[in-house]
Order: sequence, then structure tokens, then C-alpha cells
Amino acid sequence: MKTTDFARLLTEFLKIYLPGKRGLSENTIMSYRDTFRSMLCFAEEEYKIQAERLTINDITEEFVYHFMRWLGEKRGNSPSTKRQRLAAVHVFINFLKTRQPENLLEYQKILDIKIRERKKQNIGYLTPDEMRTVLATPDLSDRFGRRDLAILALMYDSAARVQEICDLTVGCLRLQKPPTVTIAKGKGQKSRVVPLMPETAHMLEQYLLENSLNNSAEYSRPLFHNHQRGKLTRAGITYILKKYCDIVRRTNHTLPDVSPHIFRHSKAMHMLKAGTDLIYIRDFLGHSQLATTEMYAKADSDMKREAIERVSINLAPDLPDWTEDISLMQMLTEICR
Repeated sequence: MKTTDFARLLTEFLKIYLPGKRGLSENTIMSYRDTFRSMLCFAEEEYKIQAERLTINDITEEFVYHFMRWLGEKRGNSPSTKRQRLAAVHVFINFLKTRQPENLLEYQKILDIKIRERKKQNIGYLTPDEMRTVLATPDLSDRFGRRDLAILALMYDSAARVQEICDLTVGCLRLQKPPTVTIAKGKGQKSRVVPLMPETAHMLEQYLLENSLNNSAEYSRPLFHNHQRGKLTRAGITYILKKYCDIVRRTNHTLPDVSPHIFRHSKAMHMLKAGTDLIYIRDFLGHSQLATTEMYAKADSDMKREAIERVSINLAPDLPDWTEDISLMQMLTEICR
């Protein structure tokens, strides 16, 4: 079967342009791949176009617009996920502009497609007491309970993303004083060295000893593994966290829904409330721009303002409404002439 221009260009986009020209990480490229996998399913389901027959000319404004609606209505994707998928499509369209300039008008129409913004929700995070309660839940008499505590403690102490925790190897740890963990594959392939609390370092030292990982021959091994000695996945860590949060919720019904990323948010908010400078928090989290880190300061300010408004009272309820003073209104009007 003859190869279509869509197949050829999409392959170049995913295998050459994104890793080579854009320098994107493997995880980000996988997210782009998932976008186009969904698009191929959409084309076959809604337009009856098989994947191997889809062409660049089929990628029109109408096609992309209906693809976004399909993601929400048929796949149940949230607006934030749809925005992520649309952003991937936009990057692909910008890639096509210099390769298929005859379609430039249609490309401009596609680039004008927007996903309506929802009102931003407050950043979810756990209070220090809630965090202590979750970390106190694993059963330390059980080997895997001790492993789970090591995972959760490191995830909070380092504020690492869940995929970064999955990708850690034994050699990423430095447990001599001062203890650190090197997080090597964050967004944009940036490495950062994160300090660890002595308690976390001691816990990890015991974990390495118990699992015979405390020698240089094991440095390339995944730091955390499952029951089959395989590398833990994001789903595996999410399952571990949910298990302990469900236990806590039996007695603390106010505990919010918790995802691994909320541990990262919690660490950042706790650092901010302790007076840590935003510049340091930015470097600690591995953000490329300070503007990204500033969302924590804004969230903290918003919560303070909402708390003040809830308890505020009207200090001057009997002040007159100057707009009802005709002479004053006339004077102001004449001044502005």
C-alpha cells in the first residue's frame, strides 16, 4: 500500500522533529503520540477513514473542531486534557506550515481553534497535619509497608513528579552528609540535585540495606520495584497512595482526593508558608520560569483573602452614598468639562 503524506510527516514529527529540534523528553513525546492515536480512532469512528488512508488534506478546521468535541463527548476528556491535545495538534500544524505551504489558510484556521477556559480551581494540597497522618499509615511491620513509606516520604521530601520517582535509580541517591537525590529526567530533560531531610535519608538507607541495593553493583537498578521486582509505574505509585488515603479517610472524612502531584503541591505550599523564597522553590521544583512557581504565592494570597472576607464586618455601615448628593454630582460633572 502506498504511504500517505500524513503517515510520512507524522513519523518525521514524532521521531525526528520533537526529540531532535524541540528537545522534548520521552514522556512528552508519548503524550503527543497519544493525541494522534486518539485522532486516528476518531477519523475511523466518525469519518470512516482508516488510519493508513488518512491524508494531510483531511486535517481541516472542521475535522479538528469535531475531534475536540469528540474527545469531550465520547472520550469524556476534561477541558484541561482537551487543551493539552489541541496544543499537540497546534505544534504539529506549525511543523506542517513550511512543509505543506499550499494548505496555509486551513492551518491558520486550525491554529485559531481554542478550548474555552474554565475558572481556575485553587491548588489542592494537604496541610502538614494531613501529610503526617498519611505518612503514618503504612504498616512498618511489613516489608512492603516500609517500602511504601520510603516512596511517599521521598515523594514529599523531594517534591518530585511521579514519573521522576519511577525513573530514579539507586545511583541517584547520595546518603552521606549532606544527603541528596539527583532527579535526572524532569521536564525538558533538566537535572536537579535536591537535598533530603536526615529522617528521609535514614529511611532510604534502611530500605537499600533491606533490599540488598546498598552496593555499587546495583546503582543502575530502579530504586523502587513491585512484587515481581519490576520497575514501579505511575499507576503503581498512584495505587499505593490511594490505598493509604482510603485508610485515613475512614476516620478523617475531610481528607481531599489525593494524587501523587498533590504531594508536590503540598511541599511547595509548606515551603512558601515557612517563608522560603520563591526563587529557591522554583529551583527546588525544577521550574524553568518563575511565573510557573508564582501560582503557589497567588494561591496562598487568594486563600488568605477569602478567609479575611469570611470574617470581615462592615466598619462604616452609615456612610452616605455620595452619588445621591446632587450638588456634589453637579460639581464633579462641571470639573470634568
